Amino acid sequence: MPDLPQHRPVLAGARYNGMSGSGLRLEALPEGHLLHVLGAIAPAALAAELVKAGLANSSIRKAGFRQWFVAGDAPLSPAGLQALAAALAGKAVVMDQSHGRVRIGISGRSSRLLLSKGTAIDLDPAVFPEGGSAMTMVGHISVQIARTGDDSFELTVLRSFAESLWHELRHMAASAEKDSA
Repeated sequence: MPDLPQHRPVLAGARYNGMSGSGLRLEALPEGHLLHVLGAIAPAALAAELVKAGLANSSIRKAGFRQWFVAGDAPLSPAGLQALAAALAGKAVVMDQSHGRVRIGISGRSSRLLLSKGTAIDLDPAVFPEGGSAMTMVGHISVQIARTGDDSFELTVLRSFAESLWHELRHMAASAEKDSA
């Protein structure tokens, strides 16, 4: 596998903490790993293969029919990717998307209010529970939203749209804070 060219950090270390009392926090998450898995494999079987590949702390997120994103904070070595690809051979194909996408964390009691300003997804915990994910639009930008906790979400976006999404989220955060005051 050839070495990938060095890429320009996007949003490296970017953070936004809302006004006092809102509890709203936006942050660019570590580069880590993001894999796109396509194939007829059940999430439980995929999880078992991830454990064998040393990626037990990864999150599996539905990305479409027979498609999954596997996200985690730890970087994935080329050997680890090759081992996972070999383990999934005949069942699924795995593609490294780590350099092509950025993950943004949103947390705090105003997180649902913030996201409701930009997407039509019903984020009520009864409808969109922890571990749930959906491909959607935030404004004009295609993202995957995953619920990672009661008041926390993770957005995955193509790297070329990350800065635009960040600015849109900051703008929506200012509006959400005014609404919750």
